[in-house]
Amino acid sequence: MTGRRRCTPRPRLPHCSPLLRCQLHKRRNIVGHFADEEQSGWDRRLANAFDLRSYREAKAALLRIHDELNHINPSAARSLEEGLEETLTLHRLKVPVELWKTLRSTTVIESAFSIVRVVCRNVKRWRPGNQIERWVGSGLVVAEKQFRRIDGYRALPGLLAALEADLKQPKATTRVA
Repeated sequence: MTGRRRCTPRPRLPHCSPLLRCQLHKRRNIVGHFADEEQSGWDRRLANAFDLRSYREAKAALLRIHDELNHINPSAARSLEEGLEETLTLHRLKVPVELWKTLRSTTVIESAFSIVRVVCRNVKRWRPGNQIERWVGSGLVVAEKQFRRIDGYRALPGLLAALEADLKQPKATTRVA
């Protein structure tokens, strides 16, 4: 062997890992299809639907909104339909209320990515190899200094248990109609 290090393969997530979409961004995308004076009303209706704790109730409320949007604004209806199941992942997994507020939005991860962008913006000359990974890693170390404990961190073991249970279910039964 020539002195090259062999990396151990990274574990792959199962292809059926639950996906989560940001509810805040979904709402913004949908209301963006309306005039300014109509946006607040539609945003409130969507927020009320996403605030329902039961998966079945939230999905039913969103499907009612979707049916109404089909008649009023088909492009907004398509926006709601696209990725609807992924916006309801928290509902389906019955994520503890303590974590609900933190996980329903991608703000936490976007903050870290923003800091990485600032750090990498200062690089003037990129060299080949793993320099990109080193700079991104450096940016994440800088971002880590600003991290704080997430609200509901004590409920993380419950979330992990819910994820494990979801991964053990056959794919056809994870999506409840």
